[in-house]
Amino acid sequence: MSTIDLRKKIVQFTLEKKQLTGVTARVGVVLDISGSMRDLYARGIVQEVVERILAVACKFDDNGSLDVWVYDNEFSRLPPVTERDFEQYVQRHILKNPSIHKFGRNNEPPVMEDVIRKYTKEDKDSTPVFIIFINDGGVLKLTKKVIMKAAVQPIFWQFVGIGNSDFEVLEGLDNMTGRVVDNADFVHLDRIERVSDDELYDRLLNEFPHWLKAAKDKRILST
Repeated sequence: MSTIDLRKKIVQFTLEKKQLTGVTARVGVVLDISGSMRDLYARGIVQEVVERILAVACKFDDNGSLDVWVYDNEFSRLPPVTERDFEQYVQRHILKNPSIHKFGRNNEPPVMEDVIRKYTKEDKDSTPVFIIFINDGGVLKLTKKVIMKAAVQPIFWQFVGIGNSDFEVLEGLDNMTGRVVDNADFVHLDRIERVSDDELYDRLLNEFPHWLKAAKDKRILST
């Protein structure tokens, strides 16, 4: 059995445990490519993250595709990744792509606004959106304002902090008040490459079912 097929089985088990079977969602990943991420790209860890998250998209998305963004102080929207073309995706579309701005400082709000633009204006439909946002610290405080404004949109933001940097902004997401629904969660995985697939999927999908229910109750999502 291929690695992607094995991971899809683990995702399926997680969906059953969390009562998410039958849920359709569009899945996207946002990848930090600021300077402090350079080593994780060089060691292939970011490629592995893409492959692991692709398994989630394969179970949620009818097209089996994962939308991809990268950002530092600029951002790029990349071609979706699928089971047919995930191998060496990071090398081909990011590291060897001269049009991608790489290893600068981080600036989250512009890429987040582009995510919102894609799903609420360009490709708007009634399907919920599950965004996995990979970051290694130092998130701008303005990110909270974007999350606050986006609470009325059919988008759930699952932030994943990797490494041992400062995650003060992301750690404060659960304490944000004034939103229609709690539309974001944060998990810290210091060495994501050492986290098993079972634990990774369990933690990534922990808050998503609660948001789905709340978003339906508030008519952000159609029932």
